[in-house]
Amino acid sequence: MKPATNPTALRVQAALGEGFAVLEFEASTRTAADAAAAVGCTVGQIAKSLVFRMVASDRPVLVVAAGSNRVSEAKLAAIVGEAIGRADAAFVRERTGFAIGGVPPVGHAVEPVVFVDEALLDEREVWAAADHTHAVFPLTPGELVRITGGKVVSVSA
Repeated sequence: MKPATNPTALRVQAALGEGFAVLEFEASTRTAADAAAAVGCTVGQIAKSLVFRMVASDRPVLVVAAGSNRVSEAKLAAIVGEAIGRADAAFVRERTGFAIGGVPPVGHAVEPVVFVDEALLDEREVWAAADHTHAVFPLTPGELVRITGGKVVSVSA
């Protein structure tokens, strides 16, 4: 583990500011399981960023979920009051500025509607992606809610 040097990870570091440290690992952090193994934490401590698309309004919805949880699209649709669809790679890249598999919870090109999985609040520390297959950063659940402006909800399937 070392401080971030990759340009894409440094872009996330800039969005976060000095209060956070994006770290690069030798091992891949692309999936929640990979990230947990690299960091040495549980999969539930990985704050995975999932992008959905509101069907009628075409707005991006970011769900920051515990790595061990699946998101219920039906629950999410009920919360937003609109049908939800999966976002394809082009939509994710266009709206966030990041590629699927490395979407961080901050620094998006288009501000999404943000929800944070309540299961993350059970953890003392969580780890989020930093736009590189080997980069993540630690933070508390409270910090995650604060920096994303997300609403805490139950979206687990």
